Amino acid sequence: MIRKIIEINEEKCNGCGLCAKACHEGAIAIVDGKAKLMRDDFCDGFGDCLPACPADAIHFTEREAAAYDEKAVQASKQKKTACTGFTCPGSALQNFTPKDADSGVRLPGCLRQFPVQIKLLPVNAPYFSGADLLIAADCTAYAYGNFHQDFIRGKITLIGCPKLDAVDYADKLTEIFRSNDIRSVTLTRMTVPCCGGLENAIKRAIAASGKEIPLEVAVISPEGSIVEIKK
Repeated sequence: MIRKIIEINEEKCNGCGLCAKACHEGAIAIVDGKAKLMRDDFCDGFGDCLPACPADAIHFTEREAAAYDEKAVQASKQKKTACTGFTCPGSALQNFTPKDADSGVRLPGCLRQFPVQIKLLPVNAPYFSGADLLIAADCTAYAYGNFHQDFIRGKITLIGCPKLDAVDYADKLTEIFRSNDIRSVTLTRMTVPCCGGLENAIKRAIAASGKEIPLEVAVISPEGSIVEIKK
């Protein structure tokens, strides 16, 4: 049947995940740092996701699509609730015992500048000259116990959360990369899908800057372990 349904522009999408959160039917998911319409029959055509998108990447179109299937949507919701209690993996409740929490060892802080929020940092700050950058999803510093020593030491630190800030970091990061002699970028991100938006923004910013800046990505679990290093 021909009907009204959403269309996602992947070029504009920043992977923030706000559209997926706004879609009560679960029709949208973040895949490889981009929003995807997973099932036509899950999209009711009401467009709750449109105003949630900060990048104007979602619009209506009319095309051949399966009819909205409310029964299938409800069945999917029940299945997800039974598994995690939440639709969004980044909001799923977890409980674990931290290791060596009472070691009594006090480590010195390694932060070299302030502020650290991506939105607040001036593009032409003098400390960017010849800097190695650490761009951190803000949850990583809380999850990984030795964060200062293993990641912040010797680097200029920028933090953010694409899901909460609802901005496309690529624009600001492109300006920073283009205007300064950045030697390398290290990203620390969590295992949850919404962190893919930050990784995607960094890659787009490096490409848009026209420079070859080495990027290393450390993926951290909520339990505090490094599950993957990508270069």
